[in-house]
Amino acid sequence: MSARKSSGSRQDRDRIPVVVVFDHGVLRDGLRSLLEEAGDVRVVATLATAGDALREIARTAPRVAVLKLELNGMEAVRTILEKAPRVGVIMLSDQSSPAALRRALEAGVLGYLAGASSGEELLKAVREVAEGRRYLGRGLAEGFVDLYGETRPGTRNVERLTATERNILRLVANGGSNPSISKALGLSTRTVETYRLRMMRKLGVDSLAALVKYAIRHGIVPLE
Repeated sequence: MSARKSSGSRQDRDRIPVVVVFDHGVLRDGLRSLLEEAGDVRVVATLATAGDALREIARTAPRVAVLKLELNGMEAVRTILEKAPRVGVIMLSDQSSPAALRRALEAGVLGYLAGASSGEELLKAVREVAEGRRYLGRGLAEGFVDLYGETRPGTRNVERLTATERNILRLVANGGSNPSISKALGLSTRTVETYRLRMMRKLGVDSLAALVKYAIRHGIVPLE
């Protein structure tokens, strides 16, 4: 593992903080060089394992994590997002099937690229995900339409939500405010807000009313 300390300068703070998690050492260093040469990205750490990533993400609070792990990649994504819901995850994968894309999206990734993607495309993905937007690599957008094109917003499978997200959704649907949910679950108000935004992205809804309707429709909260 290697990590770089921030210089603390304004220019440094304005760059997008990124953690790279890649289990191939030579390529990991290559990714770091590629990203940092762009000028608007700051790689705060390069890690080899999900465990190292969790510790470093907790310490540095990056806006984006770029992952390529051959084993337990989806499990790593879920664990990272459970502990650090504000991080936008980009997954690099050698699998480009609709099923692989579905697993990644359901785990909570915002960016998904084929392992053979160009450096230019990776940089574009980092910039988009840093702003909270989804980015799918070339040729994968069609797979996204195939997966979800016929599904109306707000009707996606509740199994896509983590246990914490389901708890927050239940409390939201029962009229809980961010501060009250924060107190009930022992989370910061900002973290609760981030979870709510992440749930809305996952479920394809764009308002609190639609989120509550989803909770009622799927039995997360009873209609009494």
